[in-house]
Amino acid sequence: MFADVCNTDSIKSSENTSATVICYKNDHQLIPTCSSTVDQETTSISSVITSSIQGAASATATTTSTKTTTTSSTSTTTSSTTAMPQWTMTGSMNVARYYHSASTLANGSVLAAGGIRNNGFLSRTELYNPSTGTWTTTGSMSIARGCHTASTLSNGLILVAGGWNGLALNSVELYNPSTGIWTITGNMSAVRGFHTASTLANGSVLVAAGYNGGVYLNSAELYNPSTGTWTITGSLNIARGDFAASTLANGSVLVAGGENGTYFNSAELYNPSTGTWTMTGNMNVARGFHTVTTLTNGLV
Repeated sequence: MFADVCNTDSIKSSENTSATVICYKNDHQLIPTCSSTVDQETTSISSVITSSIQGAASATATTTSTKTTTTSSTSTTTSSTTAMPQWTMTGSMNVARYYHSASTLANGSVLAAGGIRNNGFLSRTELYNPSTGTWTTTGSMSIARGCHTASTLSNGLILVAGGWNGLALNSVELYNPSTGIWTITGNMSAVRGFHTASTLANGSVLVAAGYNGGVYLNSAELYNPSTGTWTITGSLNIARGDFAASTLANGSVLVAGGENGTYFNSAELYNPSTGTWTMTGNMNVARGFHTVTTLTNGLV
């Protein structure tokens, strides 16, 4: 269920600037390793680099430096160069992990939960404080897991569902930011990991598809926060895992890509009013382990 080959892409601007991202698979089956290089020649007058990068909504370089030189003959030469957007390091987590979840809380903190470390699954969780750039430990989950989903509910609680800890899970738990404590809630109908979870306009959470350790799933179910129970809803047209889902402005849920032994470019829409899925336009490129982001203009 994991990719054997990674892709190499180049991003070019209208000026003589290019960025190359190279991905290759390392010895650990669950995650590829990526490195990047940027080759930049001098640009004249001014330039802005705008690129659409897989897994990001957009990246626009707007940091400009200007150098002005005045000669004795009073002629002036001005040149500007524009740099790529910069990332800055912030405080490290207390525990190294991957295949965890990250959820933004109502107070602006970020909850990192579970994941995998040194081939072991974690129940430990921690909170990131954007004001200080530091992490603090909070309550541990009842069950260690990775490859799960986490959804912020309208009441501020965090719903963690399913995942993997050597076996696929159907267990579900809730994190209370006020107390830092996790409590078990109703189990899903099916064990699954590598699925998606989307919060709907009515407050329900739609869990879709995934992998149960033997086969890829097309089943979907809804969590009711008021009762703590799950109900079956319409099945996807294509069984898939390692895909992405996004709630649209009209309340529908878009599912795109993924795999079930073969990577897909297909996409489907879930209608919460009817509980049914319909196929929509295919992506130009088949992909899995990607992200989707709903923009302010409604595009994804």
